[in-house]
Amino acid sequence: MSFRRAGRPYSITVSEPSHRDRLRELLDAVVDADNAGVGEMARSSYASEFHFSREVRRLTGESPAALRRRIMLERAAWRLHSGESVSAVAADEGWSSAEVFSRAFSRTFGTPPSRAAEIDFRVPAPNGLHFHPPHSLWLDSDTATAAPADISALLVAHDLADTSYLIGQACELTKEQWADEISPGQQVLEWDGPEPSVGAVLGVIVWTKQVWLATIEGRDFPERAATQPVCTTAAQLAEHHADIAKRWSAMVSEYSAAGRLADTVIDALCDPPESFQLYGIVAHVLTYSAHRRGLARAMLAHHGVRTGHGDPLEWMTKANERG
Repeated sequence: MSFRRAGRPYSITVSEPSHRDRLRELLDAVVDADNAGVGEMARSSYASEFHFSREVRRLTGESPAALRRRIMLERAAWRLHSGESVSAVAADEGWSSAEVFSRAFSRTFGTPPSRAAEIDFRVPAPNGLHFHPPHSLWLDSDTATAAPADISALLVAHDLADTSYLIGQACELTKEQWADEISPGQQVLEWDGPEPSVGAVLGVIVWTKQVWLATIEGRDFPERAATQPVCTTAAQLAEHHADIAKRWSAMVSEYSAAGRLADTVIDALCDPPESFQLYGIVAHVLTYSAHRRGLARAMLAHHGVRTGHGDPLEWMTKANERG
């Protein structure tokens, strides 16, 4: 989200992803420098003034005018804190005079602008929405109702979803393109062997999780045929991955919930046997899966298949739009 002052774009930074796209649209209208009044805000968001005001108050707990005024005053306080003069800030922020600005500032912060350096530029807000320097807004998460943010869970979920997406995109390839060795000699880890084709790279992503699951679950070393391009199609790999992904996600979730990711597994499948802590295994898998997903994207692009960036932020945005 962005708004403009003096021709510069401003963006919103949020401490948790908002699932309310409409809220972001309304905030755009509220803070856009071209929208001085509520009527202009409403028109820019294609709503009546009554409906716009009601929606902003419902979603933020503030009227559009009060919300805009508070954010602009927070930004003004930050600028004063940075050493700018009262007269310059008042004029630049659209106040009719330095005296009017000073009165509004004093009512809001309980101190005159001349003492702005002594205070926090943020003031209490019913919605957690604040100015965030230098050119952004910040929306606090609702700590009373929001689930704790778990970066590891996010990365695991994104890895599985992005792998599934890439395999799905690879279904557009012909059988020959799937196994075409367009990167001869490509090898990520020596013990995994060469990965010269799209099918090989995507297959190793799936097979790696399968191997570690066998170690953790106490199973025999898995057969690799189900993840090799000469033996399987992209559609078959997608089906195989769906099963592995479900097991992998459940394993990480269960050990995490039990507080046991620091447990150590002695990997008898290695020669000689080695010891690994579970959270180290997960980090290892995520690291090389991310690298291989990058390789797969480049190789799919070689075959004319578009795959996007694989950015967790883009994935979160799309997930929020769907939810």
